[in-house]
Amino acid sequence: MSTPPIPPADAALQRRALFAGLAVVILWGASFSIQKAAYGAMQPGPFLFFRASLMGVSVIAVLLWYRRPWLPKLQPGDGRLFATATLTGPFLHVLLVTYGVHWSTPFTSAVIMACGPVITLVLMRLLHGARLRRVQVLGVALAFSGVLLFMADKLRQADLRASGGDLMLLGAAVCFSLYTIRVTPLARRYGGMEIMCWTSLLASPLFMALTFWPALNAPVATFPAAAWGGLVWTVLLTALLAWILWSWTNAVRGVSRTAPLLYLVPPVAGLIGWLFLGEVLTAWKLAGGAIAMTGVALAQWGGQRA
Repeated sequence: MSTPPIPPADAALQRRALFAGLAVVILWGASFSIQKAAYGAMQPGPFLFFRASLMGVSVIAVLLWYRRPWLPKLQPGDGRLFATATLTGPFLHVLLVTYGVHWSTPFTSAVIMACGPVITLVLMRLLHGARLRRVQVLGVALAFSGVLLFMADKLRQADLRASGGDLMLLGAAVCFSLYTIRVTPLARRYGGMEIMCWTSLLASPLFMALTFWPALNAPVATFPAAAWGGLVWTVLLTALLAWILWSWTNAVRGVSRTAPLLYLVPPVAGLIGWLFLGEVLTAWKLAGGAIAMTGVALAQWGGQRA
């Protein structure tokens, strides 16, 4: 039986959604180089302080725009889940990924963070006894083998700073996977956008308290305009606009057709890092990235028919 043709209006909407998804890929891919440059100019501590300040104001504006309360009225038993989600996602994940990107490189950072679905599968197996198919187990092994290639290359070159950054990025990916697991039931009950805003809002004062002293002693007047631009990019474009566009793209195209676009983020990050920051893309890096992304694809899609 032949597939019915897509109405012209729907086809135009699909094209707009595809272009929106590709725009998000570019935003996220470029963010690794933009943030790394901003960290170098401002240092991570002051950057996190001003990021938390801007994020708090932006989140309040979003909640007011959508006429949502600043804090949720949680059902009994959801308080601990909400606190865990706040700690692992908007706080620990952002903290670790900031220092990880600062010490590592854009391409490596993008590949490690793209292994999030694999880490989520492993955590679901460990925490909830989820069953994995053989192809998913193979994907997990390949993904971590690719990451180990990054680590081995840097250890071979005695680049301990970058290796420490990679370990922080792995920790950030684990935290984000824990956040994903914890936040899913909350998002179903209260709404995904609301939970993202509420947890980000609660994490902001934690960051400001942690980084107040570095920000107070930082030479703020000497920070270049490009660094402030990177800060605005991180909060308004990468953290807010990109997620809104991505959610809309998923709603129009469906998750199964949109999620593969995420495999383009590491190549975009590597290309931009090479062009603007002079990142060296060695054969070890490229091989590790290819192996890791193949593993992620197998682990993520290998269980779709089950």
